[in-house]
Amino acid sequence: MRAEGAPVGMTRDTRERMAFSHLTIEYDARVLEPRPWTAMQSRWAAELIPGSPVGRVLELCAGAGHIGLLAVSLASRPLVCVDLNPAACELTRHNAALAGLDADVEVRCGDLADVVPPGEEFGVVIADPPWVPAADTGRFPEDPLLAIDGGDDGLTVARQCLRVASGSTADGGHVLIQLGTPEQARQLATEAAGTALDLVEIREGERGVVARFDRVS
Repeated sequence: MRAEGAPVGMTRDTRERMAFSHLTIEYDARVLEPRPWTAMQSRWAAELIPGSPVGRVLELCAGAGHIGLLAVSLASRPLVCVDLNPAACELTRHNAALAGLDADVEVRCGDLADVVPPGEEFGVVIADPPWVPAADTGRFPEDPLLAIDGGDDGLTVARQCLRVASGSTADGGHVLIQLGTPEQARQLATEAAGTALDLVEIREGERGVVARFDRVS
């Protein structure tokens, strides 16, 4: 039996294909290679989606789209995927079609603040920002810099995601954001104090963490 996340075809100089839980995901060197452990974020989102106050799900910094696509394949809801990288948007559309979900998936390419207007509400927001501190990105030469460089403390893009989520998560909704460490999650929570988002749980994965923020009215 092939382990979850093992390559099942294609060569690295074009496009590779992998199993991500029950989905087939294709990606290439222009985006971050999907990590099997991040399916934890998808499954957590799928647990929250049925009880969320608004049907649509938003994924920020979607990459190849695998995390959001797996979530809505497990808990059927419309999905909006956002990424700055045109290659990521192209691959997300392709992977949505591979999964038979393209009719329910909208892909928006551009800056987060530009393509997700304040007041557009989602019941669950998934965010997968780069979280590696800039000084440490050299440790991962195989990864595209755009996909991993989180600025001086690794939180530059994560802060942007949380700001967008604060204006786009419906009351009673949930935000799941992938980060590198629990300390990063707690730092974001400290900075979010006074907003409508509260940190309620951190789950640790193989190489990072997922933090859950809930929107309280």
